[in-house]
Amino acid sequence: MSSEFLISALVTLFVVVDPIGLVPVFVGITHGMPTAARLSVATRAAIIAALILAGSALIGDWLLRTLSITLPAFRIAGGLLLFSIASEMVFGVRIGRQTQQAEEALEERVRNIAAFPLAIPLMAGPGAITASVLLSGRADHDPMRIGILLGVIMLVCAVCWACFAAAAPIAKIIGTTGNTVVQRLLGVVLAALAVQYVIDGARAALAG
Repeated sequence: MSSEFLISALVTLFVVVDPIGLVPVFVGITHGMPTAARLSVATRAAIIAALILAGSALIGDWLLRTLSITLPAFRIAGGLLLFSIASEMVFGVRIGRQTQQAEEALEERVRNIAAFPLAIPLMAGPGAITASVLLSGRADHDPMRIGILLGVIMLVCAVCWACFAAAAPIAKIIGTTGNTVVQRLLGVVLAALAVQYVIDGARAALAG
């Protein structure tokens, strides 16, 4: 039944992507940016993640097999890259670099943050990509179910955008000191998440 597939896709992707759980990370990595820039980051990240997940649902399994890339390898690579961002947050390197950037470089920074680490691997990470590929397989080439899956992907990314947009006023209320403390704490959490990505990828690779 299409209704059962809809519920399954909704629950799976909402749990895996976890829009609400990404809000603290969004606040941490966009620390010091003006509100307009934060909204731009949120919009770009949501669009990029939606395209990645939609592409994964349509051709993800074929592409990974063609390139001989396994999901464990993808997970390990994402974890290593994410750890570099987390270390910058913990040691304040990101804050120093932000204050040194000129106004004309802001747009480039917005694009970079939106693509990595927000869109990938946080929103469209190995778990979400795997879920999209598996749900696509369950659709069994049924156009209606594929359409439902793509609609669910767009909905989840839209919810992520709404959560990110609401995070900016909250960060303003917390203030500069509060944001700095939160960024350090979230950097540690993000580092742990990155290490977990690597551990899960290594475990899956060894088991395979």
